[in-house]
Amino acid sequence: MTTLILIALAGFAAQLVDGGLGMGFGVTSTTMLITLAALTPAMASAVVHTAEVGTTLVSGLSHWRFGNVDWKVVLKIGVPGAVGSFTGATVLSHISSEAARPVMALILAAIGANLVWRFSRGRTRRTLNTRPHSTGFLGGLGVFGGFIDASGGGGWGPVTTSTLLSMGRSEPRRIIGTVNTAEFLVSLAATLGFVIGLWDDLVANMAAVVALLIGGCVGAPIAAWLVTRINAVFLGGIVGTFLVAINLPTVLAALGAAGGVQAAVVAAVLAVGLSLAVVGVRRARRNPQPDPQEDQQQEPQGETAPTTREANVGG
Repeated sequence: MTTLILIALAGFAAQLVDGGLGMGFGVTSTTMLITLAALTPAMASAVVHTAEVGTTLVSGLSHWRFGNVDWKVVLKIGVPGAVGSFTGATVLSHISSEAARPVMALILAAIGANLVWRFSRGRTRRTLNTRPHSTGFLGGLGVFGGFIDASGGGGWGPVTTSTLLSMGRSEPRRIIGTVNTAEFLVSLAATLGFVIGLWDDLVANMAAVVALLIGGCVGAPIAAWLVTRINAVFLGGIVGTFLVAINLPTVLAALGAAGGVQAAVVAAVLAVGLSLAVVGVRRARRNPQPDPQEDQQQEPQGETAPTTREANVGG
């Protein structure tokens, strides 16, 4: 019972992170399940994705309620993501993807560092050509993100959220809400793949699924509300810092760094990242500009035909 309570608390905390930053539920929950319940990586990923069918549904509805969802992008990235996640779940049921993790972690850490730098400049607005992302680009990103998510025990948010944030075509809160909503399709497809490959093991660990689901569902609406209240520059900096912090240990471990070195580096990353996020907010306040919400009230939601307007992203 104690283990199930801890799993539920882990689900709550992971959903707060995921719903607020657009990433982290899979990575956080999978790590906790491997540690607390001694599950294999494949089984932990299966439990997490089964629980995510419920948490992502609640999260998506919550983000929709707070106006954080672009439904056109949800379908364009979510359906291909489902294809990728089903494939990844099928592969993980039979083959380990451990060898690819250090390379993937290095790429994601680099993306995170770029986000920290961009948002630390405090430029909350920039002139952009708001040409919609092509269907091919969103589809390719979705397939890749879905595959990494299911085969690596997490990764949908780090791959898709960070990529869309770095391209700067929408507000961070709308990117996060859209990615979280699309993740429902990804989780559903991954669960189907795990049901086919690991049905008996999944049934045996159904109590862990329920505990994770309850904790995540409680945290989802709170996270969706918080993301509408957090300063966009600060949020972007936190996303980047979190991305670097969760991926550097994997890279350092592959290079043979000791646990103490990894912990020290992560602590330094968190300290520097948080400091730069605060610096970005201060710089933005010294150069105040019109509220992007006013722009949205004059435009239909979602990506529009080619034009030029201002977007609330890091410069």
